[in-house]
Amino acid sequence: MTTRTAQGVAAAPAGEHPNQFALLRQRRFAPFFWTQFAGAANDNLFKFAFTVMVTYQLQVGWLEPKMAGLVIGALFILPFLLFSATSGQLTDKYDKTTMIRFVKNLEVAIMIIAAAGFATDNVAILLLCTFLMGLHSTLFGPVKFALLPQVLNERELTGGNGMVEMGTFVAILLGNVVGGLIVAIPDTGRRDVAIACVLLAIVGRGIAQFIPSAPATDPGLKVNFNPVTETLRNLKLAHGNLVVFRSLLGISWMWFFGAVFLSQFPSFAKEVLHGNEQVASLLLVVFSIGIGTGSLLCEVLSRRHVEIGLVPLGAIGMSVFAVDLYFASRGLPPASGLTLSQFLGIGAHWRVMADLALLSLFAGLYSVPMYALIQLRSQPTHRARIIAANNILNALFMIASSVIAGALLGAGMTIPQIFLLVGLANAVVAFYIFMLVPEYLLRFVAWVASRFAYRFDVKGEENIPTEGAAVLVCNHVSFVDAILLMAASPRPIRFVMDHRIFKVPVLGWLFRLAKAIPIAPRNEDPVAYEAAFDAAARVLREGDLLAIFPEGAITRDGNLQEFKGGIMKILEREPVPVIPMALTNLWGSYFSRIEEGGAMVRPFRRGMFSRVGLNVGAAVPASQVQPAVLQGAVARLLASG
Repeated sequence: MTTRTAQGVAAAPAGEHPNQFALLRQRRFAPFFWTQFAGAANDNLFKFAFTVMVTYQLQVGWLEPKMAGLVIGALFILPFLLFSATSGQLTDKYDKTTMIRFVKNLEVAIMIIAAAGFATDNVAILLLCTFLMGLHSTLFGPVKFALLPQVLNERELTGGNGMVEMGTFVAILLGNVVGGLIVAIPDTGRRDVAIACVLLAIVGRGIAQFIPSAPATDPGLKVNFNPVTETLRNLKLAHGNLVVFRSLLGISWMWFFGAVFLSQFPSFAKEVLHGNEQVASLLLVVFSIGIGTGSLLCEVLSRRHVEIGLVPLGAIGMSVFAVDLYFASRGLPPASGLTLSQFLGIGAHWRVMADLALLSLFAGLYSVPMYALIQLRSQPTHRARIIAANNILNALFMIASSVIAGALLGAGMTIPQIFLLVGLANAVVAFYIFMLVPEYLLRFVAWVASRFAYRFDVKGEENIPTEGAAVLVCNHVSFVDAILLMAASPRPIRFVMDHRIFKVPVLGWLFRLAKAIPIAPRNEDPVAYEAAFDAAARVLREGDLLAIFPEGAITRDGNLQEFKGGIMKILEREPVPVIPMALTNLWGSYFSRIEEGGAMVRPFRRGMFSRVGLNVGAAVPASQVQPAVLQGAVARLLASG
């Protein structure tokens, strides 16, 4: 039996969370997936064939080969800057399936014009079609990302985004490979590219006919066609949620980073690696496989939740392998026009390909959770306009990347040096974003702790609410209890914690970064005591999760202590459901106290990767809450193992 979302689109049965590939068997996802796949493939078949044509085959006096990729990339991105605001409004106002079919009709018309350009070697017509295909993608972008949270639930969202990201880059791979191979065919290559572009557009339009209706989320919206004022309004709308807005900046930086590499692959293959068109295609194959692999890994590594802790991991990998790509590109043996087999026969080239594969894999780990977070945290009524704001920022960053890369090339910098500079800049930008949005860094710490310090198993995780206010109560076993609860929750948690824990090195800094609420005994500091309850009430009033440890201190003997009455004072102000939790098998580990000594004194007290668990019980209504009732619920969860 299926359920339906608020917009009336069929979703998965409650409690059922199939593997992400299972979505390809469901009509709510499969036709959309293949439609966007065909569109992305056609975009890149067209663009790469055109780029190869002007880089290797035609002599165009006003378009130098080394600048062709930058010009074509910038022209494709320009419509995102000009028309994204209008596109976001149209997507919120109209049925998304209607929008998709309109966009696919437009694609067919554009490809017919492009066919004429390829047939006559008319670079001006093909540049016009590049701009028009950018317009086609501008209209499709908000639909693509606004549709997913309308048809997928929270536990499917990371997997769905991973599938779309993987599909997009596999389509890029196939489009680029096919485009590069076809255009290189002697005599008939450009004609064959024209035929392929038109046929692929028609196939995509046919598949779009099978996408189920996805009703408008704001049908009463009055569309403002002024791109300047609406762009400013969209950016202001996105800025209303700082976590979302800064995540948009993070994604835009990723596109800046990626655009530098993608736009330079033909010239990198020709001038640095000394390869032919097939080598340029191979670089795109490797890059696309890496992105696709990283995107699919997100669901596995995130336990099918929106796990933004993967974002810092992705950023680290992007920088490390971009920097190594610079060193791998130095001192390559001199050659000219290497074929694919000749290129692969040189050992030094395998390091280059490994760096490209790994930096793109980590880019997949970086981008998918960010997209899912934006979709999850944006208001449904204006989600498409938030996505449009994202596209506007992406366009600005990608155009900036083209301008900056062009300027650096013009100043005499080599392509590997540009890769090095971008890799180092990525480390600086990522650190800055993570300081602005500490949730990313905190989730990363929680993710690492729950997978590398311990083998962490969560039972009953479906009882952790994905929306609305609630209080989480848990036994207090160690100094990392809060970090493990963070790792288990799909949402941020604000903790009420003993003020003394903030004095613990490193952990105290992390908890301050997490905006944990310090509490002191009333007889010790009555002002801090009341301030803690005021802060707790605000958290719940804003619809967020609040966690407390009702024992009041970390257990010294491993046994559950008596629950204090502070929970009742919290619920008097904000009566919300209470979720009982129990951490198991954590007593005796490095971060817990033991009877004969303190915590964190014997690093390998229980070895590495010791198994710990979290059992989550069903919500207890506020009206039924008493400290003894909650203590009994937690005790039963502990007994269940």
